[in-house]
Amino acid sequence: MDLSGSSEIEDALRRVGELLAYGGHSYAIVILGGAALNLLGIVERPTTDVDILAFASYEGGKSRLLHEPPDPMPAPFREAIRSVARDLGLDEDRLNAGPAIQWRAGLPPSLPDRVQRRGYDSLHVGIVARYDLIFFKLFASADAPGPLSVHYQDLLALRPTADELSSAEEWVRTQDAAPEFAGILAEVVRHARHDLGIDDTAHVGRDR
Repeated sequence: MDLSGSSEIEDALRRVGELLAYGGHSYAIVILGGAALNLLGIVERPTTDVDILAFASYEGGKSRLLHEPPDPMPAPFREAIRSVARDLGLDEDRLNAGPAIQWRAGLPPSLPDRVQRRGYDSLHVGIVARYDLIFFKLFASADAPGPLSVHYQDLLALRPTADELSSAEEWVRTQDAAPEFAGILAEVVRHARHDLGIDDTAHVGRDR
């Protein structure tokens, strides 16, 4: 069973936060992917997971200190997730740290400064900002190419500008040094620029 959209995602997060509060625990996480896109109102579609990019510490209301999610994640957090998943008829791994592998290759520059914070009782959720989601969705589109892929459709829904798409392309190039990946990335960007109606002449000077 999927989470059908923003309201179901928020309900699941709130239930986890309430269970954590009942047990006297509190955690702060940062999420990305389809759940983040739904919560930001960029899309309204089913998603299979709530992807955790990082655990966080907050200073002055902003997410300043991000760190790789612990493996395994804290037992009270895992138990709250499992309990909510059972109650809602979801798979118990719906809230997971799969994207944490991104820490090995690096995050988009200054990502922590743009994280948008929300509170669900004792679960504090940072949402990766639209600007950074463009980077991740371009990377995912190149990794699973095809105009019908959910990642590519999400990229279009983010409506990147020419400058945003070029900045994302430069970052994505650093994530995979394989020559064949560079070719795939260039093709994805070319299609995205066409589908978004972005003038290719602004891109010529950036090509390498």
